[in-house]
Amino acid sequence: MANKVIQLTPKGLEKIKEELRYLKDEKRQELADYMGVALADGDLRENAAYDEARLLQSANEARIADLEEVVTRAVVVEQGSSDEAIARLGASLELKDDQGTTQTFHLVGSLEADVFENRISDESPLGQRLMGRRAGDEVALGKMRYKVLSVLFE
Repeated sequence: MANKVIQLTPKGLEKIKEELRYLKDEKRQELADYMGVALADGDLRENAAYDEARLLQSANEARIADLEEVVTRAVVVEQGSSDEAIARLGASLELKDDQGTTQTFHLVGSLEADVFENRISDESPLGQRLMGRRAGDEVALGKMRYKVLSVLFE
């Protein structure tokens, strides 16, 4: 996985940078304060609060390292214009299924995927089938068939 490019939308990269800023500037300080309180309690050999603070600090530093790696390897995918209505990263697709239900999905990189917000990865089975599609195209996924009603860019 080393040196593999990570494709992100501009919003996705901004969200990762914001989390990184929070972990470095705010969370580090919170954990340092927590560790200070735990140290003040005395004997470290039987101090569960100190052990917990060290574990939390270690997890925070690992997450910071992961996010810094993502930012280093990130390539921001430029947004297309409405004239280029071809599905790719950053596109919002309105789909209609066999039952007539309409849903909007947003194609994003794998690190930005969130099923609860209909943000699907370009690497997911549905995401792979949607890439390169235009309004009017039909896509099958298992027994379900979808018709692409529109392809928009924010």
